[in-house]
Amino acid sequence: VQLQASGGGLVQAGGSLRLSCAASGRTFSSYAMGWFRQAPGKEREFVAAVDWSGGRTNYADSVMGRFTIPRDNAKNTVYLQMNSLKPEDTAVYYCAARVHGSSTWYGGVYDYWGQGTQVTVSS
Repeated sequence: VQLQASGGGLVQAGGSLRLSCAASGRTFSSYAMGWFRQAPGKEREFVAAVDWSGGRTNYADSVMGRFTIPRDNAKNTVYLQMNSLKPEDTAVYYCAARVHGSSTWYGGVYDYWGQGTQVTVSS
């Protein structure tokens, strides 16, 4: 499985961005997917996750109500819609796939990771 994240960029505080993560493979629709981020000098942290159907989602408290994680299984793609962005959202964002198991905040159980896309929010 290969994951290709895209859509990052520079945005002003209060703005929006949509990240995309395109996956290879024919069984994407069975994977739980997650987004994580890592800011300079900080550890990687969980952002959001979605189960295989899109029916169950998890969010970090810091992004609840601002971010959503829709997926399109027909396009083998998961998104991270980010609204009301804050400077503290600045980080490299990574998508991850979990082949077996439900969506979760715990990054250690994800099997595949994308290369990351930079999001910078200016104040």
